[in-house]
Amino acid sequence: MNEISGTLITVSTLAEDFRTLGVREGMTVLLHSSFKSLGEWVAGGPTAVILALEEALGEEGTLVMPTHSTDLTDPSGWSNPPVPEAWWETIRAEMPPYDPDLTMPRAMGVIPECFRKQSGVKRSAHPLYSFAARGKYAEAVTAGHELAYGLGEHSPLGRLYELDAMVLLLGVGHGNNTSMHLSEHRAAYSGRREITAGAPVSEDGIRRWALFPDLEWNSDDFPGIGEDYERETGGVKHGSVAAAPARLMSQRGIVDYAVRWMERYRS
Repeated sequence: MNEISGTLITVSTLAEDFRTLGVREGMTVLLHSSFKSLGEWVAGGPTAVILALEEALGEEGTLVMPTHSTDLTDPSGWSNPPVPEAWWETIRAEMPPYDPDLTMPRAMGVIPECFRKQSGVKRSAHPLYSFAARGKYAEAVTAGHELAYGLGEHSPLGRLYELDAMVLLLGVGHGNNTSMHLSEHRAAYSGRREITAGAPVSEDGIRRWALFPDLEWNSDDFPGIGEDYERETGGVKHGSVAAAPARLMSQRGIVDYAVRWMERYRS
């Protein structure tokens, strides 16, 4: 019989690690995560991570995760891989519309994919940039997610800012810190580029291809912004959750800092 090496990770050990990091009852937390970073022996898999965070947050807390479905974007902008231009109109006409219960997130990780199916979770209505939430402020976070500028003021990111939420980076870096897109929407810089986006939606049971104003979102400098924020403000708590490096920070803090950073350094 082969001897098993490594550490057993459970709901209780994860919850204790989250508390040690600084997660407290009643907080609203936006999670970005990599399940694989936690280690090999997680009893219960992604479910254990969700239950552990909800235990740490308590009945008055709110857990939020991005469940973006950016594969529903306009095919004219696809590059990995691109599709023939002759297909574009067919895709626009026949791609299934966004359905919060059915549409799978794209490249968000297994934890959000598991979380969105949990009883009591609400998912916002944006076809590209939805968020899922469960807890005290789930409805407030996800309601009224407008098509225009889907990561801007009238999005769950804006509601999280109002709630003074925390951002938790679990096994991922600042490049995944979606809240800085809200900073892009607020910042004034010369390279800011407006676009017309498109996606399939369903309204009163009728499918249509919706066009709406958006920004050309760009996260290339997010890692550098995050590093500067940590160095200059000390506003990030570092720790470990199982084997995963973890960072916990104020969403308002990083958003406000990123606005100033972008207005100074983006061109």
